[in-house]
Amino acid sequence: MSHLSRFNDTDQQYMYQAIELAKLGSMTTTPNPNVGCLIVKDHHIVGQGYHIKAGQPHAEVYALRQAGNQARGATAYVTLEPCSHYGRTPPCANALIDAGITRVVVAMQDPNPHVCGQGIARLRQSGIRVDVGLCGQEAETLNRAFLKRMRTGMPYIQLKLAASLDGKIAMASGESKWITSTTARQDVQQFRAQASAILSTRATVQADNASLTVRHAELPTAIQQRYLVDDVRQPIRVIIDSQNKLTGQEPLFEQAGEIWVVRKQALAVNHRDCQIIVDSSTSAHIDLRWLLQQLAEKQINSVWIEAGSHLAGALIEQDLVDEFIIYYAPKLLGHNAIDMCVLPNLQKLALAPTLTFQSVQMIGPDLRCILHK
Repeated sequence: MSHLSRFNDTDQQYMYQAIELAKLGSMTTTPNPNVGCLIVKDHHIVGQGYHIKAGQPHAEVYALRQAGNQARGATAYVTLEPCSHYGRTPPCANALIDAGITRVVVAMQDPNPHVCGQGIARLRQSGIRVDVGLCGQEAETLNRAFLKRMRTGMPYIQLKLAASLDGKIAMASGESKWITSTTARQDVQQFRAQASAILSTRATVQADNASLTVRHAELPTAIQQRYLVDDVRQPIRVIIDSQNKLTGQEPLFEQAGEIWVVRKQALAVNHRDCQIIVDSSTSAHIDLRWLLQQLAEKQINSVWIEAGSHLAGALIEQDLVDEFIIYYAPKLLGHNAIDMCVLPNLQKLALAPTLTFQSVQMIGPDLRCILHK
Protein backbone atom coordinates (compact mmCIF):
# COMPACT_ATOMS: atom_id res chain seq x y z
CA MET A 1 0.00 0.00 0.00
CA SER A 2 1.48 3.37 -1.00
CA HIS A 3 1.72 6.07 1.63
CA LEU A 4 -0.69 8.23 -0.37
CA SER A 5 -3.44 5.64 0.05
CA ARG A 6 -3.63 6.73 3.68
CA PHE A 7 -5.07 10.03 2.51
CA ASN A 8 -8.37 10.90 0.86
CA ASP A 9 -9.58 13.96 -1.04
CA THR A 10 -10.83 15.55 2.16
CA ASP A 11 -7.41 15.18 3.77
CA GLN A 12 -5.84 16.89 0.78
CA GLN A 13 -8.36 19.74 0.90
CA TYR A 14 -7.61 20.42 4.55
CA MET A 15 -3.85 20.26 4.04
CA TYR A 16 -4.07 22.74 1.17
CA GLN A 17 -5.92 25.08 3.53
CA ALA A 18 -3.22 24.62 6.17
CA ILE A 19 -0.55 25.50 3.59
CA GLU A 20 -2.43 28.67 2.61
CA LEU A 21 -2.60 29.58 6.30
CA ALA A 22 1.14 29.04 6.67
CA LYS A 23 1.84 31.48 3.82
CA LEU A 24 0.35 34.29 5.93
CA GLY A 25 3.53 34.26 7.99
CA SER A 26 5.92 34.41 5.03
CA MET A 27 7.09 37.94 5.86
CA THR A 28 7.38 37.59 9.62
CA THR A 29 8.45 34.13 10.82
CA THR A 30 12.17 34.09 9.99
CA PRO A 31 14.32 32.40 11.26
CA ASN A 32 11.50 29.97 11.97
CA PRO A 33 9.66 28.08 9.22
CA ASN A 34 6.17 28.92 7.97
CA VAL A 35 3.66 26.54 9.52
CA GLY A 36 -0.11 26.26 9.33
CA CYS A 37 -2.47 24.03 11.30
CA LEU A 38 -6.13 23.04 11.04
CA ILE A 39 -8.10 21.13 13.70
CA VAL A 40 -10.98 19.18 12.15
CA LYS A 41 -13.75 17.28 13.94
CA ASP A 42 -16.78 15.63 12.36
CA HIS A 43 -15.92 17.22 8.99
CA HIS A 44 -15.88 20.74 10.46
CA ILE A 45 -12.89 23.01 11.05
CA VAL A 46 -12.96 23.81 14.74
CA GLY A 47 -9.58 25.52 14.99
CA GLN A 48 -6.96 27.05 12.77
CA GLY A 49 -3.75 28.95 13.20
CA TYR A 50 -0.39 29.80 11.70
CA HIS A 51 3.00 30.72 13.10
CA ILE A 52 3.32 34.50 13.06
CA LYS A 53 6.70 35.32 14.55
CA ALA A 54 9.65 33.68 16.30
CA GLY A 55 9.06 33.69 20.04
CA GLN A 56 5.29 33.69 19.64
CA PRO A 57 3.10 30.56 19.81
CA HIS A 58 3.36 28.02 17.02
CA ALA A 59 0.55 27.24 14.58
CA GLU A 60 -0.68 24.25 16.57
CA VAL A 61 -1.10 26.30 19.73
CA TYR A 62 -3.24 28.94 18.00
CA ALA A 63 -5.38 26.23 16.40
CA LEU A 64 -5.82 24.34 19.68
CA ARG A 65 -6.78 27.52 21.52
CA GLN A 66 -9.49 28.18 18.98
CA ALA A 67 -10.72 24.58 19.08
CA GLY A 68 -10.90 24.40 22.87
CA ASN A 69 -12.61 21.24 24.10
CA GLN A 70 -13.57 20.31 20.55
CA ALA A 71 -9.96 19.27 19.95
CA ARG A 72 -10.56 16.04 21.87
CA GLY A 73 -10.99 13.26 19.33
CA ALA A 74 -10.19 15.57 16.40
CA THR A 75 -7.65 15.43 13.56
CA ALA A 76 -4.86 17.99 13.22
CA TYR A 77 -3.46 18.89 9.80
CA VAL A 78 0.02 20.41 10.12
CA THR A 79 2.32 21.55 7.31
CA LEU A 80 5.52 20.62 9.20
CA GLU A 81 6.30 18.08 11.88
CA PRO A 82 5.27 19.39 15.33
CA CYS A 83 8.27 20.35 17.45
CA SER A 84 9.33 18.10 20.30
CA HIS A 85 11.78 20.31 22.18
CA TYR A 86 11.70 23.33 24.46
CA GLY A 87 12.93 26.38 22.58
CA ARG A 88 11.37 29.80 22.89
CA THR A 89 8.05 27.97 23.26
CA PRO A 90 7.02 24.55 24.70
CA PRO A 91 6.81 21.46 22.44
CA CYS A 92 3.78 21.43 20.13
CA ALA A 93 3.75 17.63 20.15
CA ASN A 94 2.96 17.77 23.88
CA ALA A 95 0.18 20.31 23.29
CA LEU A 96 -1.48 18.03 20.70
CA ILE A 97 -1.24 15.07 23.06
CA ASP A 98 -2.64 16.99 26.04
CA ALA A 99 -5.54 18.30 23.94
CA GLY A 100 -6.69 14.77 23.11
CA ILE A 101 -6.03 14.85 19.35
CA THR A 102 -6.40 11.33 17.93
CA ARG A 103 -4.88 11.75 14.47
CA VAL A 104 -2.21 14.08 13.09
CA VAL A 105 -1.61 14.50 9.36
CA VAL A 106 1.83 15.97 8.68
CA ALA A 107 2.92 17.29 5.29
CA MET A 108 6.62 16.62 5.90
CA GLN A 109 9.20 15.76 8.53
CA ASP A 110 11.25 18.63 9.94
CA PRO A 111 15.00 18.29 9.15
CA ASN A 112 15.86 20.54 12.10
CA PRO A 113 18.11 18.29 14.25
CA HIS A 114 16.19 19.42 17.34
CA VAL A 115 13.06 17.82 15.85
CA CYS A 116 13.83 15.46 12.92
CA GLY A 117 11.29 12.70 13.55
CA GLN A 118 11.19 13.09 17.32
CA GLY A 119 7.90 14.98 17.27
CA ILE A 120 6.27 12.28 15.15
CA ALA A 121 7.71 9.56 17.39
CA ARG A 122 6.38 11.24 20.53
CA LEU A 123 2.88 11.50 19.06
CA ARG A 124 2.88 7.84 18.05
CA GLN A 125 4.18 6.75 21.43
CA SER A 126 1.16 8.45 22.93
CA GLY A 127 -1.18 6.38 20.79
CA ILE A 128 -1.94 9.09 18.22
CA ARG A 129 -2.19 8.01 14.59
CA VAL A 130 0.32 10.01 12.54
CA ASP A 131 0.27 10.05 8.74
CA VAL A 132 3.16 11.79 6.99
CA GLY A 133 3.69 12.90 3.40
CA LEU A 134 0.52 14.62 2.24
CA CYS A 135 1.27 17.59 -0.07
CA GLY A 136 4.96 17.10 0.65
CA GLN A 137 6.14 18.98 -2.43
CA GLU A 138 3.99 22.00 -1.60
CA ALA A 139 5.35 21.91 1.95
CA GLU A 140 8.92 21.81 0.59
CA THR A 141 8.27 24.90 -1.55
CA LEU A 142 6.66 26.69 1.37
CA ASN A 143 9.84 26.48 3.45
CA ARG A 144 12.55 26.01 0.84
CA ALA A 145 14.88 28.55 2.50
CA PHE A 146 14.56 27.17 6.03
CA LEU A 147 14.91 23.61 4.74
CA LYS A 148 18.03 24.42 2.73
CA ARG A 149 19.69 26.00 5.76
CA MET A 150 18.85 23.01 7.93
CA ARG A 151 20.07 20.48 5.36
CA THR A 152 23.17 22.19 3.96
CA GLY A 153 24.24 24.95 6.34
CA MET A 154 23.73 27.49 3.56
CA PRO A 155 20.95 30.03 3.03
CA TYR A 156 18.68 30.11 -0.02
CA ILE A 157 20.09 32.65 -2.49
CA GLN A 158 17.93 34.81 -4.76
CA LEU A 159 19.72 37.03 -7.26
CA LYS A 160 17.66 39.94 -8.55
CA LEU A 161 18.65 41.66 -11.78
CA ALA A 162 17.00 44.50 -13.71
CA ALA A 163 18.11 44.60 -17.32
CA SER A 164 17.36 45.74 -20.84
CA LEU A 165 16.36 43.20 -23.48
CA ASP A 166 20.00 42.93 -24.53
CA GLY A 167 21.04 42.03 -20.98
CA LYS A 168 22.48 45.36 -19.86
CA ILE A 169 22.05 46.79 -16.37
CA ALA A 170 23.44 50.31 -16.90
CA MET A 171 24.86 52.64 -19.49
CA ALA A 172 28.65 52.75 -19.86
CA SER A 173 28.60 55.89 -17.70
CA GLY A 174 26.95 53.92 -14.90
CA GLU A 175 23.56 55.57 -15.40
CA SER A 176 20.85 53.05 -14.50
CA LYS A 177 17.91 55.01 -13.04
CA TRP A 178 15.61 53.71 -14.13
CA ILE A 179 15.82 50.83 -16.60
CA THR A 180 12.69 49.15 -15.31
CA SER A 181 9.34 50.68 -14.42
CA THR A 182 7.91 51.88 -11.13
CA THR A 183 5.65 48.81 -11.19
CA ALA A 184 8.64 46.47 -11.35
CA ARG A 185 10.39 48.29 -8.52
CA GLN A 186 7.25 47.98 -6.41
CA ASP A 187 7.08 44.27 -7.22
CA VAL A 188 10.54 43.87 -5.72
CA GLN A 189 9.24 44.99 -2.33
CA GLN A 190 7.35 41.78 -1.60
CA PHE A 191 10.47 39.72 -2.36
CA ARG A 192 12.54 41.91 -0.06
CA ALA A 193 9.91 41.56 2.66
CA GLN A 194 10.14 37.76 2.57
CA ALA A 195 13.95 37.67 2.70
CA SER A 196 15.89 37.20 5.93
CA ALA A 197 18.66 39.44 4.62
CA ILE A 198 19.47 41.67 1.65
CA LEU A 199 23.03 41.49 0.36
CA SER A 200 24.72 44.21 -1.67
CA THR A 201 28.07 45.92 -2.08
CA ARG A 202 29.49 49.23 -0.98
CA ALA A 203 29.83 50.29 -4.63
CA THR A 204 26.15 49.65 -5.36
CA VAL A 205 25.00 51.34 -2.15
CA GLN A 206 27.01 54.48 -2.84
CA ALA A 207 26.31 54.63 -6.59
CA ASP A 208 22.55 54.25 -6.15
CA ASN A 209 22.14 55.99 -2.76
CA ALA A 210 20.37 52.76 -1.86
CA SER A 211 18.55 52.16 1.42
CA LEU A 212 17.63 48.51 0.64
CA THR A 213 14.60 48.59 2.91
CA VAL A 214 11.05 47.31 2.51
CA ARG A 215 8.74 50.20 1.67
CA HIS A 216 5.34 49.41 3.15
CA ALA A 217 3.45 51.78 0.84
CA GLU A 218 4.74 49.90 -2.21
CA LEU A 219 3.69 46.44 -1.05
CA PRO A 220 0.60 44.89 -2.68
CA THR A 221 -2.65 46.17 -1.18
CA ALA A 222 -3.54 42.82 0.39
CA ILE A 223 -0.23 42.78 2.25
CA GLN A 224 -0.58 46.40 3.38
CA GLN A 225 -3.97 45.53 4.84
CA ARG A 226 -2.52 42.56 6.71
CA TYR A 227 0.49 44.34 8.19
CA LEU A 228 0.66 47.78 9.75
CA VAL A 229 3.77 49.79 8.92
CA ASP A 230 5.33 48.95 12.29
CA ASP A 231 4.68 45.22 11.73
CA VAL A 232 6.74 45.01 8.55
CA ARG A 233 10.02 43.30 9.38
CA GLN A 234 13.06 44.92 7.82
CA PRO A 235 15.54 42.31 6.55
CA ILE A 236 19.07 42.58 7.84
CA ARG A 237 21.14 44.50 5.28
CA VAL A 238 24.52 42.91 4.61
CA ILE A 239 26.99 45.11 2.75
CA ILE A 240 30.31 43.90 1.34
CA ASP A 241 32.92 46.64 1.89
CA SER A 242 36.32 45.02 1.38
CA GLN A 243 38.05 48.40 0.93
CA ASN A 244 36.55 50.01 4.05
CA LYS A 245 34.98 52.91 2.17
CA LEU A 246 31.57 53.10 3.85
CA THR A 247 31.39 56.21 6.01
CA GLY A 248 28.19 55.65 7.97
CA GLN A 249 26.71 58.77 6.35
CA GLU A 250 25.08 56.99 3.40
CA PRO A 251 21.24 56.94 3.11
CA LEU A 252 21.49 53.26 3.99
CA PHE A 253 22.26 54.21 7.58
CA GLU A 254 19.40 56.68 7.87
CA GLN A 255 16.82 53.89 7.80
CA ALA A 256 15.92 51.78 10.82
CA GLY A 257 17.10 48.18 10.93
CA GLU A 258 20.23 46.13 11.43
CA ILE A 259 23.19 46.50 9.08
CA TRP A 260 26.09 44.05 8.87
CA VAL A 261 29.18 45.31 7.06
CA VAL A 262 31.60 42.71 5.74
CA ARG A 263 35.25 43.78 5.75
CA LYS A 264 38.75 42.36 5.67
CA GLN A 265 39.61 44.23 8.86
CA ALA A 266 37.76 44.87 12.12
CA LEU A 267 37.26 48.56 11.42
CA ALA A 268 34.02 49.91 12.86
CA VAL A 269 31.43 52.04 11.09
CA ASN A 270 30.11 54.89 13.19
CA HIS A 271 26.50 53.73 13.46
CA ARG A 272 24.64 52.22 16.41
CA ASP A 273 22.91 49.43 14.45
CA CYS A 274 25.97 48.35 12.48
CA GLN A 275 27.94 45.16 13.11
CA ILE A 276 31.20 44.18 11.41
CA ILE A 277 31.80 40.72 9.97
CA VAL A 278 35.52 40.15 9.34
CA ASP A 279 36.80 37.87 6.59
CA SER A 280 40.35 37.06 7.63
CA SER A 281 41.20 34.99 4.55
CA THR A 282 44.29 35.96 2.59
CA SER A 283 42.36 36.86 -0.57
CA ALA A 284 41.81 40.52 -1.37
CA HIS A 285 38.17 39.71 -2.04
CA ILE A 286 35.51 38.55 0.39
CA ASP A 287 35.10 34.77 0.36
CA LEU A 288 31.46 34.56 -0.73
CA ARG A 289 30.88 30.93 0.21
CA TRP A 290 32.36 31.57 3.66
CA LEU A 291 30.19 34.67 4.04
CA LEU A 292 26.99 32.82 3.17
CA GLN A 293 27.91 30.07 5.63
CA GLN A 294 28.41 32.74 8.29
CA LEU A 295 24.98 34.15 7.54
CA ALA A 296 23.41 30.68 7.86
CA GLU A 297 25.11 30.24 11.24
CA LYS A 298 23.46 33.52 12.25
CA GLN A 299 20.07 31.95 11.37
CA ILE A 300 19.67 33.69 8.02
CA ASN A 301 17.39 31.46 5.94
CA SER A 302 17.28 33.43 2.71
CA VAL A 303 19.39 36.13 1.09
CA TRP A 304 18.03 38.54 -1.53
CA ILE A 305 20.88 39.99 -3.58
CA GLU A 306 20.83 43.36 -5.31
CA ALA A 307 24.24 44.28 -6.66
CA GLY A 308 26.30 44.89 -9.77
CA SER A 309 27.59 42.64 -12.50
CA HIS A 310 30.81 41.64 -10.74
CA LEU A 311 29.15 40.24 -7.62
CA ALA A 312 26.46 38.61 -9.79
CA GLY A 313 29.11 36.96 -11.92
CA ALA A 314 31.13 35.77 -8.91
CA LEU A 315 28.04 34.19 -7.35
CA ILE A 316 27.15 32.48 -10.62
CA GLU A 317 30.70 31.21 -11.19
CA GLN A 318 30.77 29.70 -7.71
CA ASP A 319 27.34 28.11 -8.24
CA LEU A 320 25.87 29.88 -5.21
CA VAL A 321 22.60 31.14 -6.71
CA ASP A 322 19.43 29.10 -6.18
CA GLU A 323 16.98 31.41 -7.91
CA PHE A 324 17.24 34.21 -10.47
CA ILE A 325 14.61 36.97 -10.56
CA ILE A 326 15.22 39.02 -13.69
CA TYR A 327 13.15 42.02 -14.72
CA TYR A 328 13.53 42.78 -18.42
CA ALA A 329 12.60 46.26 -19.62
CA PRO A 330 11.53 46.75 -23.25
CA LYS A 331 14.68 48.75 -23.98
CA LEU A 332 17.99 48.26 -25.80
CA LEU A 333 21.11 49.84 -24.31
CA GLY A 334 23.70 48.73 -26.85
CA HIS A 335 27.03 46.94 -26.79
CA ASN A 336 28.87 49.60 -24.79
CA ALA A 337 26.50 49.33 -21.84
CA ILE A 338 27.32 47.32 -18.70
CA ASP A 339 26.57 43.61 -18.84
CA MET A 340 24.21 41.83 -16.48
CA CYS A 341 26.98 39.64 -15.12
CA VAL A 342 30.74 39.33 -15.57
CA LEU A 343 31.85 35.77 -16.30
CA PRO A 344 35.46 36.05 -17.53
CA ASN A 345 36.23 32.35 -17.08
CA LEU A 346 33.36 31.10 -19.21
CA GLN A 347 35.03 30.08 -22.49
CA LYS A 348 32.86 27.24 -23.84
CA LEU A 349 29.15 27.06 -24.54
CA ALA A 350 29.05 23.58 -23.02
CA LEU A 351 30.09 25.09 -19.67
CA ALA A 352 27.43 27.80 -19.65
CA PRO A 353 25.08 27.56 -16.64
CA THR A 354 21.74 26.11 -17.72
CA LEU A 355 18.64 27.40 -15.95
CA THR A 356 14.99 26.40 -15.93
CA PHE A 357 12.15 28.88 -16.27
CA GLN A 358 9.77 28.67 -13.32
CA SER A 359 7.52 31.57 -14.26
CA VAL A 360 7.31 34.38 -16.80
CA GLN A 361 4.95 37.26 -16.05
CA MET A 362 4.30 40.80 -17.22
CA ILE A 363 4.85 43.31 -14.42
CA GLY A 364 3.56 46.58 -15.81
CA PRO A 365 5.48 47.12 -19.07
CA ASP A 366 8.31 44.83 -17.98
CA LEU A 367 8.80 41.07 -18.06
CA ARG A 368 9.66 39.21 -14.85
CA CYS A 369 11.37 35.88 -15.31
CA ILE A 370 12.00 33.56 -12.37
CA LEU A 371 14.51 30.82 -13.06
CA HIS A 372 16.08 28.03 -11.04
CA LYS A 373 19.36 26.30 -11.67
